[in-house]
Amino acid sequence: MHFLDQAKIFVRSGAGGPGAVSFRREKFIEYGGPDGGNGGKGGDIIFEAVPGLNTLIDFRYTQHFRAPRGKGGAGSNRTGAGGEDLIIRVPIGTQVLSEDKETILADFTVPGERVVFMRGGDGGRGNASYKTSTNRAPRQHGTGWPHEEAWVWLRLKLLADAGLLGLPNAGKSTFINAVSNAKAKVGDYPFTTTRPQLGVVSHKGREFVVADIPGLIEGAADGAGIGDRFLGHIERCKVLLHLVDATLDNPVENYRIVRGELDAYGAGLLDKPEVIGLNKIDALPSAEVKKLATKLKRASKAEVMLMSGASGEGIPAVLDRLVEAIGPALAAPAPINTDDPEEPVEWSPI
Repeated sequence: MHFLDQAKIFVRSGAGGPGAVSFRREKFIEYGGPDGGNGGKGGDIIFEAVPGLNTLIDFRYTQHFRAPRGKGGAGSNRTGAGGEDLIIRVPIGTQVLSEDKETILADFTVPGERVVFMRGGDGGRGNASYKTSTNRAPRQHGTGWPHEEAWVWLRLKLLADAGLLGLPNAGKSTFINAVSNAKAKVGDYPFTTTRPQLGVVSHKGREFVVADIPGLIEGAADGAGIGDRFLGHIERCKVLLHLVDATLDNPVENYRIVRGELDAYGAGLLDKPEVIGLNKIDALPSAEVKKLATKLKRASKAEVMLMSGASGEGIPAVLDRLVEAIGPALAAPAPINTDDPEEPVEWSPI
């Protein structure tokens, strides 16, 4: 399945149905009077976040969503049928933006979350509702309230507990393959990872999700390389794991390049908790590794974890630090005892 994290779609709610103009014509009823029913309400546009989806690729092929309008009223005070609501199912982590991408209209972070994005128009009044003591035979009726419509952008930000950062070929894909069930592509060339990857890590009885994004290079904020558009997928992460390749010429400068791109991107990424991993230490002598770690620690003013995604050295300590930064797991909700008639059972109308 192809990965797509942005899509532009057109949405339109249903218009209300028109009211009816009708009069009773029944035997033995001398003054029948008006009996035109109201029109039906138009369908709503509803967004719903569902689990199991991790791409917006479906919206590349289906871009127009129109809810049906309400049916017209009829005689005998019959109200027209309402239009069915149109439910648009999106992945968890999807944001709905205005057409200019400046305003967030909805943000879905919880499975099953629903938002009535556009309300359908109310049905028009039938002529029976216009009857008064001085207007016994009204012929006016309501045409129904109009629909709402707009072009909006869908933007997906994957939900993960930890995010991987680093230059291309820093070993991010090797790391996520080693600690999770992900099967990210690994190659000895830049930008092997072209789209975000998610992996579920199980460590010491805890499970958490790690997101791997394409590598950053200097000038990514201005569009160099793959650019920084995928940084949005780690905006929601609780901690960032910054992998630095120990085999490159200047690991300290490489660390500063990535931090500079985070600063240029903004969105609070520079302020997130960061775990620094000096990767590929199995390819260098231990004395040189210690020297590089000292320089990197002095430049970052933070502890540097020594590790190797290929050999597994130092990975358990890195996972310990990630679990500590992520924090305690959320407690599972207590089961509801439906056998006790005095205990209320929660329910949702949706």
